[in-house]
Amino acid sequence: MDVLSDLLHRARASNAQVRQLVQRPPWSMTFADPPPLTVIAALGGHASIRLDEEPGTPPVRLTAGDIALITGVGRYTIADGPDTPPQVVIRAGVKQYLNGPAHQNLAPRTYGDGLPGATTLLRGAYDLRDDFGGRLLGMLPPLAVVPAGPRTRGALDLLAAEVAEEEPGQDAVLNRFLDLVLVLALRAWCTRPEAQSPSWFRALATPAVGDALRLLHEEPAHRWTVAELAGRVGLSRAAFAARFATLVGEPPLTYLTGWRMDLAANLLRNGDDTIAAVARDVGYEDAFAFSVAFKRARGLSPSEWRRAVQE
Repeated sequence: MDVLSDLLHRARASNAQVRQLVQRPPWSMTFADPPPLTVIAALGGHASIRLDEEPGTPPVRLTAGDIALITGVGRYTIADGPDTPPQVVIRAGVKQYLNGPAHQNLAPRTYGDGLPGATTLLRGAYDLRDDFGGRLLGMLPPLAVVPAGPRTRGALDLLAAEVAEEEPGQDAVLNRFLDLVLVLALRAWCTRPEAQSPSWFRALATPAVGDALRLLHEEPAHRWTVAELAGRVGLSRAAFAARFATLVGEPPLTYLTGWRMDLAANLLRNGDDTIAAVARDVGYEDAFAFSVAFKRARGLSPSEWRRAVQE
């Protein structure tokens, strides 16, 4: 599994939710407690997105085929225009109608009025695991907009064709199509001039270094050495170490230690294995050495960290 696929797989805490809005202007919805990552796509018409707790950030306009990725914000508003006052506030999944008509349920996962001239939006919401989600969210600013393109449009058409259906396996289909839209949008965003994607992502497409990153993610518990990695990707030890550090921003084994600590944190948070078992799972034969490395990375020993996150 390649690095981005591995990260997305591990970051997802639960199935994503996909909803469709078909609403004629004026309309406006505020999301008071959004999830860590939201995907919004305009299928027809236009929309405006405003980050309510980022006053210095101007509203962004979406037209048909555009995709917005919203990360780590406390509150945002989607509307037909930047000046339309909120009509609906959604908090903890409950809609509070302020000064507009209640949305009708038009089809499974679809609401609005469905009248001619309506804007059609898709919204996908991801709940992420903290330990892996941070790496995924680090690829993006609070609001990233990917303009319409032929590759993303085809994926949006697939998702839109399924969202209003109700057939066996529907959730699995929707989740896979939403993942497809997300990955294509991430790829497109990270190639834009204004993107500040993390160095590890930029290194994925580089021969040798991208291969080494894949190896580290496929076998994180293996007792890797720089010499072995270099041999596996066909470079001398010195050339590989220098190229990896330049492109990724840290030496190979430092990157591996950080990834192991993320894996260990997830095991400690969600399981009840002993510290020694977790240490072995992430490549440490010595539980003491693992505890020292974990405390250096997280500020707490593994047992202290487990108690803190499970309280």
